[in-house]
Amino acid sequence: MTQSKDRLLVVEDDPGLQSQLKWSFEDFDVEVAENREEAIAHLRRLEPAVVTLDLGLPPDPGGVSEGFAVLEEILKLAPDTKVIVVTGHNDRTNALRAIAMGAYDFYEKPIDPELLSFTITRASRLFQIEQENRRLQAVHGTSALEGLIASSPEMLKVCRTIEKLAPTDVSTLILGESGTGKEVLVKALHKLSERRDRRLVAINCAAIPEALLESELFGYEKGAFTGAAKTTQGKIEVASGGILFLDEVGDLPQPLQAKLLRFLQERVIERIGGRSEIPVDVRVICATHRDLPEQIQAGEFREDLYYRINEATIRVPPLRERQGDSLLLARAFLEKYAAELKRPIKGLTPQAVEAIEAHDWPGNVRELENRIKRAVIMADGTQISLEDLELPGPNGQRDLDPFNLREVRENAESQAILRALARSDGNVSKTADLLGITRPTLYNLMKKFGLAD
Repeated sequence: MTQSKDRLLVVEDDPGLQSQLKWSFEDFDVEVAENREEAIAHLRRLEPAVVTLDLGLPPDPGGVSEGFAVLEEILKLAPDTKVIVVTGHNDRTNALRAIAMGAYDFYEKPIDPELLSFTITRASRLFQIEQENRRLQAVHGTSALEGLIASSPEMLKVCRTIEKLAPTDVSTLILGESGTGKEVLVKALHKLSERRDRRLVAINCAAIPEALLESELFGYEKGAFTGAAKTTQGKIEVASGGILFLDEVGDLPQPLQAKLLRFLQERVIERIGGRSEIPVDVRVICATHRDLPEQIQAGEFREDLYYRINEATIRVPPLRERQGDSLLLARAFLEKYAAELKRPIKGLTPQAVEAIEAHDWPGNVRELENRIKRAVIMADGTQISLEDLELPGPNGQRDLDPFNLREVRENAESQAILRALARSDGNVSKTADLLGITRPTLYNLMKKFGLAD
């Protein structure tokens, strides 16, 4: 089977360039339009992933008014389509104007098909990622998973695990680095569970002093200690019938570990200063960024408690291991904060996109969200730039230096192969189909890039 090609619309009135461009992009299903009417008709009919648009179109072939009119109409009718504006040599003023209007990128004449092909492929890849995320949101609709923005195989696996575990009552341990979004997963588990109509009660075990944490968890009777003016329920009792979320459970003091273990075994609690046992029906979900087995070896965490809270485990990968998710999340945060802060930000510059994809994000989703929020505030134009993000470029430089075309092409090919391998779970035949190449070609490329065993 051959994978269907992405659609590319070339808007160009020069017959010679039309022919050159049409046959230069064999990896795409190419359609050509030579004026505004044809361009919009093809846009409506084909819904292309990418459009290359020459600004000099009839009846104003020597100017740019008709080209900008086409650009404006494309952005209105198909805002997800990536428009690459083709400008005259040294015509940076109109190129930047097009970017400010919402074009994805620009390219200066004379045309170099190989370099333009790289730009088109990159735009198409972004279009695919965004469309896949929208398909996922459409599948889940307004379900609990709507807060999970992801297209990577790693996070799709996490989503499937949540859907399987949510209807059960097993104690669940969520593991992941700080800032990976563990709280979002807990909310998803709650909303998909049979307990969704009852409370989700959360407590951060690392944020409350040890002297107060016991009373927060188990409650206290009137007069149990100085200041206990009335009987007060603890978080466990308040969560009865629902779900109790113990965040950063790895920071729970050892005396409370023993008391929590007894509750998990007996399903009863005693308030501080009380003598009666109170039965509690609650599902317990815990989360931590710590290595609990390592803490057990060091004598800092009880092994028996570990197995009680770990009837099922969800491992949340860091953002750096989630191919494509950083860009999806960045665009989602951009839309969110542009609306909240009433800022006219419409997108990211190509350099910002590259930097987001290249950054390791040691602070994970939280770091990404904070950077995007700040960039929305600081941006001067309608797009967030590399400078607004305060990120280094993919080469480690604040300003993206020119780089060798061969290196660019090989890096793009290597990344595409890695993504296709991940999508097909390492199946070589499926990977070759996804990439639109033969198996021998794929084997040669994998060997070339050191991806073969």
